[in-house]
Amino acid sequence: MLRIILFIIGYIFSVIGLFFIFLYLNLFSIGYSFLEFVYFIIRSIYCDLFFIGIILIILALRRKHNGLLL
Repeated sequence: MLRIILFIIGYIFSVIGLFFIFLYLNLFSIGYSFLEFVYFIIRSIYCDLFFIGIILIILALRRKHNGLLL
């Protein structure tokens, strides 16, 4: 049950984070360079949500089998 909740929360976080990263692509149209865009995305909390969501999904899908991680 915990794995399902972790997966759902991770999925929601990653979707929200990726949505805002795509939304910020409009910064190119107002003259931001690629490095300025990357710097802006890294400082944004939504980028953190994306990576936290990916980590939660990996944790939810990880399983043990005879002491080995698969």
